[in-house]
Amino acid sequence: MTAPAGPPATAPGPAPLLIACALRIEQVALRSAGGGAVPRTATVLRTGMGPRAAERAVTRALERPGAEAAAVLATGFCAGLVPGMHPGDLVVADETRDPRGAVTCTGTALLAEALARAAPGRTVHIGALTGSDHVVRGQERAQLRATGAVAVDMESAATLWTATAGGARPVAAVRVIVDAPEHELVRIGTVRGGISAFRVLRAVLPAFYDWHRSLLLPRR
Repeated sequence: MTAPAGPPATAPGPAPLLIACALRIEQVALRSAGGGAVPRTATVLRTGMGPRAAERAVTRALERPGAEAAAVLATGFCAGLVPGMHPGDLVVADETRDPRGAVTCTGTALLAEALARAAPGRTVHIGALTGSDHVVRGQERAQLRATGAVAVDMESAATLWTATAGGARPVAAVRVIVDAPEHELVRIGTVRGGISAFRVLRAVLPAFYDWHRSLLLPRR
């Protein structure tokens, strides 16, 4: 006797995308992009400021059912380290660094191309993004530049390190420069650089989705 057939097997859906930012103003920029149309497979997570807050929030997010294989993209604002950078420029990390080591990012060139389309006229810098547990000023900026890093922020390295601690997954980091060697920022949101960075971050959200979709395409 043949057993009755069970329900048809369903193919697993695409792995979700976790977009992590630290500040409320960054979250507002992302959620206001395109009228707030976030794909069902994407989540915007506000972690809070600093590496420890990022580690805690990302760990909790990736422990949720269905998030085990999520791609993770860290974003928000950063300080540029290279002379000639301007507020509103974009940084795409080819790796993130902190005292624990480096994490190699996924699909950096494709992500940079998508960002250039999303924010025409904005300069896209590719290079190492280093982590710090405090706001970087003055001479320390030059010291970090001497290590080969192009920008610094407080959460990206911790976010990607936490995301990959349990095994390989697609990761990326995109930051908008709000503070640069010739354009030091005193307080975000009160100067032109902060407003420019907010608008750029809001504009580039579709590029994150393009990057995520590219991960699902078969590789040749």
